Amino acid sequence: MMTTLTIDFFHDVVCCWCFNISSRMRALATAFDLDIRHRTFVLQASTAEMAERWGTPEDARETILGHWSVCRQSSDRPELVNVEAMRKAPFDYPHGMTAALACKAVERLGGQTAHWDMFDRLQRAHLAEARNIADPEAVLRLARETGFEAAAFSRALDDPATARAVETDRKRAGALQVRSIPALIIRETGRRLVNGPREDLAAQLRANLRHRA
Repeated sequence: MMTTLTIDFFHDVVCCWCFNISSRMRALATAFDLDIRHRTFVLQASTAEMAERWGTPEDARETILGHWSVCRQSSDRPELVNVEAMRKAPFDYPHGMTAALACKAVERLGGQTAHWDMFDRLQRAHLAEARNIADPEAVLRLARETGFEAAAFSRALDDPATARAVETDRKRAGALQVRSIPALIIRETGRRLVNGPREDLAAQLRANLRHRA
């Protein structure tokens, strides 16, 4: 069967709204025979950028967890958005660069399917388990849990080509004028899906298929 639509999915592991969309797009990818192309979009790439954007670590945690609470209300799996666990976590709220590099590292090892599997595992570790996904050792353990061989993953993670792949996604986002995530852009029509419940996304996909025809 020929793929019907190719969608660039821009996301960041630390983004709770991306968590909601990822599970919905997994179901829709099968229903509509979609080709999902995963694109990293790092909101803050370092502790310095976190401080510039959010202020003190304490302020960052409380502000971001306020966003989690709102996101949780519209989640299909609210039990996996564990606000209180992250509030009590013994580390500062993490930036997204280490996780983005991890996703691109496994993409180099196993393609788009590997990227998506790693992205979802990292999100669950972040949102449900309050694990520090900015810690390279924690990310290595998660990669092994997801089925990747440790030495191969470490080599790919440290390879400068992986950082260049993250930068390539950043440039692609700029060219497409992506300024917020999650962002879902249909290549065949150039249109963007409006984030929402699965039924709304499905209706938009059907409309784009008609437009393409």
